[in-house]
Amino acid sequence: MITKLTLTMEESVIEQGKKYAKSKGQSLSGLIENYLKTATGPQQNTIELTPIVRSLKGSFKVTEDFDYKDELAKQLSEKYL
Repeated sequence: MITKLTLTMEESVIEQGKKYAKSKGQSLSGLIENYLKTATGPQQNTIELTPIVRSLKGSFKVTEDFDYKDELAKQLSEKYL
């Protein structure tokens, strides 16, 4: 069901929004609707793993205090310095 909605905002923001929507081939209403659908929809924080990465997952264990960024920096320093 389509329902009319009235929003109050600065005129300059509305004009910028209209220009942006037009450049994307959309209406301002459509742009706002898509934004709200995205903002309120289910969050997809999961990353789909490739088959190779999935096969390697869990193949080795590290200690709780392992700092992969520190280890990466060390390895890159050894390789390039």
